[in-house]
Amino acid sequence: MGIRSETDPGGITTVTVDYPPVNAIPSRGWFELADAVLDAGRNPDTHVVILRAEGRGFNAGVDIKEMQATEGYGALVDANRGCAAAFAAVYDCAVPVVVAVNGFCVGGGIGLVGNADVIVASDDALFGLPEVDRGALGAATHLARLVPQHMMRTLYYTAQNVTAQQLQHFGSVYEVVPREKLDDTARDIAAKIAAKDTRVIRCAKEAINGIDPVDVKTSYRLEQGYTFELNLAGVADEHRDEFVETGKPRSNSNNRKG
Repeated sequence: MGIRSETDPGGITTVTVDYPPVNAIPSRGWFELADAVLDAGRNPDTHVVILRAEGRGFNAGVDIKEMQATEGYGALVDANRGCAAAFAAVYDCAVPVVVAVNGFCVGGGIGLVGNADVIVASDDALFGLPEVDRGALGAATHLARLVPQHMMRTLYYTAQNVTAQQLQHFGSVYEVVPREKLDDTARDIAAKIAAKDTRVIRCAKEAINGIDPVDVKTSYRLEQGYTFELNLAGVADEHRDEFVETGKPRSNSNNRKG
């Protein structure tokens, strides 16, 4: 359980996330994921990174139960900083990052996928940001890299999901395959990248980041500022408590606890 990393002779480093049952990552896990991805990029034997997950889904975001079971704001701050570190690591990794998305990819998963270089997904994959249902904000920065602007706003405000097939239509998902073929498909595209001169590919990654029209790290931290505001106002705790108790979002966000 946790974060595993393995490099094969072909120059492909596979980083696997494994936090049963749904890959809701605890705060320390986000930092460990960031370290694993950055370390892979620093390794001259790594030409490309595959980021994948075991279990039912790719990522269920932060571990809300851990957050609500912790006194004070320590777990909340760590989770926010951890997410920022992990998202930035995928973006800043010195080599391209291919993500293989199985099942669900929600919340923090969107931050990882949105900052990746290549996305492949299983045909049952769903992507979404339930942040507003949790009394929080964040990762609109990364969702906007997956869908057009007005679709991003609609999905964000409604907390609706979008399918892998829809993202392929928008051009953000490279390939959609049955789940049993997902790992092989990710390796196929990774192998094509790994076969190139890594000196050129590393420069290409840096160059592409350099011409990116959006500063993904600054814009995400701006979003997180509003999340902290909602936490200080007590709004976020109401929504997280409701989720922990029922597993469902609050039916009426205007009703406050008495």
